[in-house]
Amino acid sequence: MSLIGYCARGLRRQPHLDALLEAHSYKFALRPAQGTTHIVGWGRKPTAARARKVAAQSGLPYVSLEDGFLRSFGLGVDGAPVHSLVVDYAGIYYDATVPSDLENLILAADFSEGELARARTCIELLRQHRLSKYNCAPDRPVTWPDERPRVLVVDQTFGDASVTYGGADASAFAAMLDAALAENPGAEVVVKVHPDVIAGKKRGYLLDAARQRQCRLWSEDINPWALLDAVEKVYVVTSQFGFDALLAGIPVHCFGIPFYAGWGLTKDVRACARRELDGGSRSLEQVFAAAYLRYCRYINPYTGRRCTLEETIALIAEQKRQSERMAGTWLALGFSPWKRGFVPDFLARPKQLRFARTEVEALTAVPAGTCVAVWASSLPSDFVKLCSKRGLDLWRLEDGFLRSVGLGSDLVRPLSLVLDHQGIYYDAERPSDLESLLRNTKFDPALRARAGALREFLVAQQLSKYNVGDSSTVALPLAEDRLNILVPGQVESDASIAHGSPWLKSNRQLLAEVRKSNPDAHIIYKPHPDVLAGGRVGELMEEGGELYDHLVTDIPMPALLAQVDAVHTLCSLTGFEALLRGVKVVTYGLPFYAGWGLTEDRLLDGTSGGLPAAMAELAAVRRCLRARGRNLAVDELVAATLILYPTYVDPQSGDIVDVETAVGILQSQRQEVAKTRRDGGWRRSVYRIVRNRFFRR
Repeated sequence: MSLIGYCARGLRRQPHLDALLEAHSYKFALRPAQGTTHIVGWGRKPTAARARKVAAQSGLPYVSLEDGFLRSFGLGVDGAPVHSLVVDYAGIYYDATVPSDLENLILAADFSEGELARARTCIELLRQHRLSKYNCAPDRPVTWPDERPRVLVVDQTFGDASVTYGGADASAFAAMLDAALAENPGAEVVVKVHPDVIAGKKRGYLLDAARQRQCRLWSEDINPWALLDAVEKVYVVTSQFGFDALLAGIPVHCFGIPFYAGWGLTKDVRACARRELDGGSRSLEQVFAAAYLRYCRYINPYTGRRCTLEETIALIAEQKRQSERMAGTWLALGFSPWKRGFVPDFLARPKQLRFARTEVEALTAVPAGTCVAVWASSLPSDFVKLCSKRGLDLWRLEDGFLRSVGLGSDLVRPLSLVLDHQGIYYDAERPSDLESLLRNTKFDPALRARAGALREFLVAQQLSKYNVGDSSTVALPLAEDRLNILVPGQVESDASIAHGSPWLKSNRQLLAEVRKSNPDAHIIYKPHPDVLAGGRVGELMEEGGELYDHLVTDIPMPALLAQVDAVHTLCSLTGFEALLRGVKVVTYGLPFYAGWGLTEDRLLDGTSGGLPAAMAELAAVRRCLRARGRNLAVDELVAATLILYPTYVDPQSGDIVDVETAVGILQSQRQEVAKTRRDGGWRRSVYRIVRNRFFRR
C-alpha cells in the first residue's frame, strides 16, 4: 500500500483520510519519511505550495485533493464532515491549464451502458432531492414582481482558484454581464453574488457593474435548485452552479473553462484544445459518470466506511428532509437535564430553542406558530387544547424503534426518536403521523427494495430496539410436539398500554388470556428489560405456575424470535420485530402494526371470549378507524416504520443520519459494549442507584 505524506495541518483534522486515499498517510514537519510514495495537498491553493515544492525537491508525485461535488449537508467552514473527496494524480479538475484525471476520464469516455444508466439514475436522484455541493440553504420558491423571463449571472469571490486556473480574469466577468444583457433584451438580468460581498467582508467581480447597469442583485442564501426553477438561462465563468444548471436542464453560457465546458453541453466563449481532439462532444451522462461516479470518492463520515454515490445521496437527502421538517422556532417543555443534552440534535439544532419546566413558564409570551416539543408519555393534561387555542404546533417525542445499545432507564443516549405532529404511534385513540404514512404512502419499488434490504440486515445482524443481553446464550428448551409461543412482557405503567390496550392492562392478564386460548402450548415469557433493571412496574418474579412454562431474561429478543412459532402480545414492539422475521403475531391490544393484514388481531376481530361488551363496541369503532382499508406487505410496514417515521442522530457528532447509518453505528456500538461488558457490571449497578435516586421524573 502507498505511503502518502502531507504537511498541511488541515489534513490532520480530516477523518478517515486513509480510507479515502486508499493508502497510509502521515504528517511530516521538515521532509518526507523514507518509503513515502506520494505527497498530497489541497489542489492549487496557496496552502498547498509547500507540499508541491517538497514533492518536486524529493522527486515524488504530487497528488491534489479537493472536496467532492456532493460534499455535505452543511458548510465546511461550519465543521460539516466531508462526504466526498477528489483525489487527482494528474492535476485538479478546476485547472484547465493542464490535464486532470477528470478531463482524461471524460476524454476516454469508456463507460458501459450500465454505468451510463446508473448516471441517469443518480442525476434523477439529485433532481428529486434537489441536492448540490452544499445543502443547508433554505429551499423555498422564488417569486418575481412581474412575468418577465429571468437570466441568472453568477458572480464568484475575487481570486478564486477556479477563476485563475480556468482561463479567466476580471474581464471575463465584465464580458459575461455585458453578453447577458445584450443577448436577452426582453429579460431581467439577475446577478447572484455572495452575501459576504454585499456585507463588504469579501470581494467579488460584479457588484459595482451590476449596480451601474441596474441589474437585480441576489445575495440571499437559498438552495440553487430554487433559483434554477425561476430562471431560463444561466451565465457563469467557472462556478459549479453551471453544472447544477445542466442537471436541471437549463442552458448554460461559460466565460471560463470549468470541467464541464468544452464538451458540447455549454455555449463556450473560451476553448480548450485538449477537449477538441476528437470533436469534444460528450453527453451529460458521460460527464456526470466521469465526475460523480469515477472521479469522486465517497465515505460515510459517521461510520468511517467507504460508500457509493447513491448511499451518499440518501444520507444527505435525509439530513435535508429532516432539517426542513424541523425548521422553525422551538419550545421544549418538561425535559429532564439529561434529555436536554440530546433533544436539540433531534430537532435539527434549531437556531431558536428554549427549554421550560412548567406550562406557565413555557407559554409566557410565546408567539403563534412556535413548535412545542413534549415527551409523549409526559404530556400534561389539557395541554393539547391549550396549544391549539394559542396557535402553537405541538410535537410529541418518544424513543424510536432502533433505539440504542442499552436501556433508556440506564440513561443510554438514543440513536433514534420519533417526532409526531398528530399524535404518537402507540396511542390508538387518535391518528398519528405513522398511521398516516401507513395509510397514504405510495411505496414505490425503490423504497420497498430499500426496506427489504434493511429488514434482511436487521435480521442477519440480530439488531433490535435495545440490543441488550448475552447473545452467546440462545438455546431454549422448546417443546417439539407443542406450539412454542413467546409472550414479551411490557412495563405496565407505560403509556403504550394505557393508550394501546383498552382491555388487558397487565402482563399477568395477558399470560392468562394466552394460556386460556392455547391450553396445550409451550409458553415462554420474557420480562421487559426495564423491569428486570428495577424501578418499573410489571415484574412477575417466579410466579409463573400455570401462566407460562419457561422464563427467559438475558437472551436477546432476536435470538428468541428465531426459535419460536408465534408471538402473542398486548402492543409490544416485539410483535413488529417478529413480523420482520416471518413469525406469526397475535395481538391483544392495538399496536401500530395491527390492522394491516399482517397480524391476527383479537381486539379488532372481537374473537376473545372474555372481551367485555363495552370493549367489543370499542373494537368495532377501532375496526372502522384502524382497519385502514388496505393491506400492506411487510416491507411496506418497514419502510414507513423504520425509514420515513423516525429521526436518527449520530451520538458523536449530533448530526442527523439515515437509518442505514444508524444501524451501522448500532452494530459498532454493540461490538464495543461486548468488549467491555465484563468490566461494566458494577458501574451499571451504581449508575442505576444514582439514576433512580436523582433522575427519575
